[in-house]
Amino acid sequence: MPESTDLMAAEMSPPYLEALNEAQRQAVEALDGPVLVLAGAGTGKTRALTTRLAHLLVTGRATPGQILAVTFTNKAAREMRERVADLLQRPVEGWWLGTFHAVAARMLRRDAERVGLRSDFTILDTDDQLRLLKQVMAAAGIEDRKAPVRAVLGVIQSWKDRGLAPNKVPPGQTGGLGGELGGGRLVELYRAYQERLVTLNACDFGDLMLHTLTLFQTCPEVLENYHRRFRYLLVDEYQDINVAQYLWLRLLAQGHKNICCVGDDDQSIYGWRGAEVGNILRFETDFPGAKVIRLERNYRSTGRILATASGLIAHNRGRLGKTLWTEDEEGAKPRVRGLWDGEAEARFIGEEIEDLQRRGLALSQIAILVRTGAQTRAFEERFITLGLPYRVVGGARFYERLEVRDALAYLRVLESPSHDLAFERILNKPKRGLGDATLRLLHQAARGAGVPLYEAARRLIETDELRPAARRSLAGLLADFARWRGLSDTMPHPEQAEILLDESGYTAMWQNDKSADAPGRLDNLKELVNAMAEFESLAGFLEHVALVMELNEAEGQDMVSLMTLHAAKGLEFDTVFLPGWEEDLFPSKRALDESGQRALEEERRLAYVGLTRARQRAIISFAANRLLHGSWAPAIPSRFIDELPKEHIEVESDAGLYGATAGGFGFGQDFAETQPGFAPAGDRLSPGMARARRRGARGDSFIELTAQTIESPSGGNLGRGSRVFHQKFGYGQVAHVNGDRLDIEFDKAGRKKVIASFVVPADQAG
Repeated sequence: MPESTDLMAAEMSPPYLEALNEAQRQAVEALDGPVLVLAGAGTGKTRALTTRLAHLLVTGRATPGQILAVTFTNKAAREMRERVADLLQRPVEGWWLGTFHAVAARMLRRDAERVGLRSDFTILDTDDQLRLLKQVMAAAGIEDRKAPVRAVLGVIQSWKDRGLAPNKVPPGQTGGLGGELGGGRLVELYRAYQERLVTLNACDFGDLMLHTLTLFQTCPEVLENYHRRFRYLLVDEYQDINVAQYLWLRLLAQGHKNICCVGDDDQSIYGWRGAEVGNILRFETDFPGAKVIRLERNYRSTGRILATASGLIAHNRGRLGKTLWTEDEEGAKPRVRGLWDGEAEARFIGEEIEDLQRRGLALSQIAILVRTGAQTRAFEERFITLGLPYRVVGGARFYERLEVRDALAYLRVLESPSHDLAFERILNKPKRGLGDATLRLLHQAARGAGVPLYEAARRLIETDELRPAARRSLAGLLADFARWRGLSDTMPHPEQAEILLDESGYTAMWQNDKSADAPGRLDNLKELVNAMAEFESLAGFLEHVALVMELNEAEGQDMVSLMTLHAAKGLEFDTVFLPGWEEDLFPSKRALDESGQRALEEERRLAYVGLTRARQRAIISFAANRLLHGSWAPAIPSRFIDELPKEHIEVESDAGLYGATAGGFGFGQDFAETQPGFAPAGDRLSPGMARARRRGARGDSFIELTAQTIESPSGGNLGRGSRVFHQKFGYGQVAHVNGDRLDIEFDKAGRKKVIASFVVPADQAG
């Protein structure tokens, strides 16, 4: 009888189970109690998750209305719905499947009155949120320039991501803003903002989770209703949930405790937007008796790529542990290539792509994955030169980004004051009290006299047409442009541009912005200045930009994909280039400074994500030198390169630039002899610069060291520790010398970068 029963069960096994490997099948059939599916990159996670959904319905364990399935994107939810329909050969109606926010909104509309809203509440987009918060701040007497509205909104949203209503924010928290927002004022703004939302019968995206969480915590009957309704919970991308989503899920799972979470702790890369990798790491503690199933068979990458990625991620301590493997071929070893500088790196990758194209490979199966958006500029320039079609995924092309367009507008006014569109764009950016009323007067005066806006402004400041404050501000702006224009006789145009962006307040505007994208915008401004160094004049650079921006992306064309590592998650390509693997760039110095070891592990996970996007070829590259602020700076290979398993990679270099040493991938000892034009240690290269040999853990390296002193134009030497005077910033002390540029800690203005010719020794001031 048992044999007969087993035979019948085998014959009745649904066909969709036959397509699964053993681990996937376990994930589908483990229906009772808490289950964590650790799904490595390319291991068929979506297949396992959708088959589990279908299996619940086919076996009669649940009706569609008794299943709650949540994911992070509408695309993922749509794909899940379509795949289940394909498996069942029919559409499924009546179930709760969608993004966290979509499901939360559906719940909230059912009980909106319990949190002071009506069921027809509106959901504000970012622009509406900023406008509303600006009104709240104005009512509180807080000026935007002292506490940027975007920064304030960013802090409020971070509190919502942590499930903190105004009455739950711990005392003394300012989100790093301080100033006028100390002493609890920021929390008061948060409270006033929430009250205004209720008055308007509106909420923002953060409120969707926060309000439903409040419902569950304060209205037991509401939570109990969902406990009765949902027999099974399924969660996709569990490693990416924030604290509010985590608390929401835990409360819902207290009913039947049949919760299945699918995720990969090794691909948790969104800590900067609130994701907590600890949520997945403590799953077994949160849900005693949980079953953990590991999906480790990879269907995407070759064996060598998987071994390289696994060897790298094994250096992380905060992980549950798994090792990807494949039954496919071992494939070619991932290549690690050292180049002389960023330009050589872009040239190398361009040539590699052209070679792949000649061999018949589609450009659409090639991707370049960078750590920061600013890195795309060098590749975009190179591809335009080569005529290689490309697309920037998840963002605008470099010269089309908002902050770059703003900076270019400043430069166009500097070069051509009659450029009305550029002048209008930067007139009140950053805010300087020159709003719509001032602009209307300028247009009126310009039309009446038949002159450009800049000339109209010059005339208006001599009259009483403008309010005194606006007149003073406009006069100051014109005087600044006159001064910046005069710098062209004394310094290169990249330095002129850097001073303009600094003194105009535009750089400071983004430095004071606490939103998640502000650091990237600052990087793009720095890269813009770097790009200018390749041209003889500002006019030549602006003409080049104008020509580049005329090139339009052709629809349906075969193109190389260019994107950040964050944007690449979930994608795959035959060939992946991973440039810029250097210390401070990757891992990011900014991230390490802010979050230390925790950030280092997330950066390593980001490297792992990059490697596991590749099916057949992975090429890592790094440069010995990078152009920073118009000056060349030495770069050190990323620590991640040393962590790659040596037996699975192939190391290359240009003309002996780098050599493998016992200590890792340091600069080869034959560097000085093999590199054309290399200056021996101690030889002077340029004003204030010298080469020296450094011995370290990575072997010998030849780096550029700044000289400790520089001759002052007014006589005498300036060096670290020298007291100096600057006409604008006052007295200060030299902290660092880099060629003819000084880092000075000013007594009142703080740390600034200035040109040596702009300061005099303190004893010569006055």
